[in-house]
Amino acid sequence: REQGWHLRGSPLSWQVLAYNRHTYATVSQRLVITVIPAPGGDPPYQGEFLVGNRNVEELLPAAVREMFLQASAGVWEQDDLQVINVTSALDRGGRVPLPIEGRKEGVYVKVGSHSPFSPCLVSATSPQSRFRCSLGQQPLASCYDTFAPHFSIRWCNLTLLQVWPSPTTPGPVWGPGVLEEDGSFQPPTEVPPQDLLPGFLVTLLVPLAVAVLLCLLLGHLMCCRREGV
Repeated sequence: REQGWHLRGSPLSWQVLAYNRHTYATVSQRLVITVIPAPGGDPPYQGEFLVGNRNVEELLPAAVREMFLQASAGVWEQDDLQVINVTSALDRGGRVPLPIEGRKEGVYVKVGSHSPFSPCLVSATSPQSRFRCSLGQQPLASCYDTFAPHFSIRWCNLTLLQVWPSPTTPGPVWGPGVLEEDGSFQPPTEVPPQDLLPGFLVTLLVPLAVAVLLCLLLGHLMCCRREGV
């Protein structure tokens, strides 16, 4: 990322650098992305699936993501799903797969909906299912796995989240120091002149008088208090 702005609706300028894993050839491209809020707001119900038989670049095409949403709708029992985020398992601490045919790095795909989770998803994340996962067994699921055979879901890594919108921050309040629309600025009246001489004399003479007294006292102690004087 080269530069960007945090305001929604403002453009984000990204510079993407990619390399070939076999030849190590590199290529760069600059992308300008405009971020706008979702029409219906962020979906409050979000589920994150770990796809074990895919790499992150294989989930980026729109056709593949649409196929994943159709498979997700089968277990979610809703059709208003949308892909929120796609993250490589390597960015979550996963290991680089061995250079063996068919081994993939894994992808975390977060899907959101405005409808509650289905009983199938809830049962897959229940304490009983987590206990079965700790024993190396498959979690409980009361529905047919519609992801197979295209997507191999690791159900023990399923995460369900409920994200509620945070309260909006109130906007600025017009105060007395802010001009109204089409208002004219009225400068403050001229301050009457003040006599600063007394303050100047006090500031200067008081420390000077204290210094003179200290000098006289020190001279008396050093010159007039000697033995024989």
